[in-house]
Amino acid sequence: MPTGPGEEPLDLLGIGVGPANLALAALADGLPDLRVACVEERPAFRWHPGLLIEEATLQVPFLADLVTLVDPTSRWSFLNWLRERGRLFPFYFAERFHIPRVEYEAYCRWAAERLPNLRFGLRAEGMRREPDGLLAVRITPTGTPGGVGGEAAGWVRTRNVVLGLGTAPHLPAPLRLAAERDGAPVLHSAEYLDHRERLLRARHVTVIGSGQSGAEVLLDLLRRRPAGREGLHWLTRSPAFAPMEYSKLGLEHFTPDYTRYFHSLPETTRDALVARQWQLHKAVDHETLAALHDELYHHDLALPDDAWPQVVLTPGVEVRTVEPLGSGRLRLELHHAEQGVDSSLTTDAVVAATGYRERSVEALLAGLGEAVRRDAAGRPVIGADHRVELSDGAPGAVFSAGAERHTHGVGTPDLGLMAHRAATVINGVAGRERYPLPARTAFTTFGAVRGAADAPRPTGTPSAASLPGPRGGPVPDAAGSADPAGSG
Repeated sequence: MPTGPGEEPLDLLGIGVGPANLALAALADGLPDLRVACVEERPAFRWHPGLLIEEATLQVPFLADLVTLVDPTSRWSFLNWLRERGRLFPFYFAERFHIPRVEYEAYCRWAAERLPNLRFGLRAEGMRREPDGLLAVRITPTGTPGGVGGEAAGWVRTRNVVLGLGTAPHLPAPLRLAAERDGAPVLHSAEYLDHRERLLRARHVTVIGSGQSGAEVLLDLLRRRPAGREGLHWLTRSPAFAPMEYSKLGLEHFTPDYTRYFHSLPETTRDALVARQWQLHKAVDHETLAALHDELYHHDLALPDDAWPQVVLTPGVEVRTVEPLGSGRLRLELHHAEQGVDSSLTTDAVVAATGYRERSVEALLAGLGEAVRRDAAGRPVIGADHRVELSDGAPGAVFSAGAERHTHGVGTPDLGLMAHRAATVINGVAGRERYPLPARTAFTTFGAVRGAADAPRPTGTPSAASLPGPRGGPVPDAAGSADPAGSG
């Protein structure tokens, strides 16, 4: 795969193959005049394998697949996968809008195993600017089983790069230190299925974290442990086990319209908004909360009148330290914020559903040095078209596919925006609209109110320039500028 100075460079190299760059590869597959490849250090595609719990469903509709919201005619759509497997009629009669998570992962693996522009078993280790203005990325075979054979280490020359490094499980310091010690297991929920049988044998298990993963882990353990011997605690720092904001207008925060508006705001305003909008993406969906309550109710029914289920759900509690006990158990030192009370809890295992953090892109951006523009917090400045802003004036661009929450908001990792972002990147690389994108995606108009006399009155099919964009101006074009003549 390395390309020498005399060879034709790639038009776009994707680094990382999660759903984001898988969508990019799928949309690029229909454009034979663009030379696109994506590299991934793992030997094959996997998506959250430790959380593919049998009953768990995707939190977005199946239309949020790799391509449909941009190109529903693509052969890489979820519906075409069903057709190829002979499952369209069973899916039709199942009347599922939210599909099982294991089904989504199987669909993505199907695409990853067939797309010709993916290379697994290759790690990107550095990036530099070439004398002719192109970018070069250093790749090294990982030597992992199942990886692509015959690849040599070297530099891949490309006109553009898209960074899709994904996220990594996050453990707060007290839990991370405990996880590094031998003894009772302290693990992230990302590893849950790998350890489920061990956890079911434990006398007592503590789940920490009030998001969707924590709720699903607790529900799965509760379903598999007998009434009266559940031995479960669910703890969170949040003041409540809160439901996800899932109203139809609330979901418009996950539209390109809102993303453009969010990007137009000052940096300090954006940072404050992300912190306040936790209930849009860190809470629990209503169906999971209802299933938990139903399960608790049935456990309660199975007990004698004078007994109580051994399940404790406590919000507002912070884990201060985790200490091993001589018996192979753990003692958690806790603090209840509202009461100001300290307490302790003894447990046999901890599952930390404490979320994920974006993998750092800094090691790859380091080769571009001072050319990378930074905000006040030292983060890369990323344009509305997901382009990392560079000051060197060279033609090659670096795009972000997942590391732009600080500039694009809580919808950054959302599967429903994935195809739109990939199409935006492809349009930017091609220099023209290879995939037409909708000018309006929400009923809500975000930003300052304009008088009715000032409202646009488009006729026929509206163009991007005729519809309100951020702050009531025209919609930014593919380069991120508010060009009244642009097509959006």
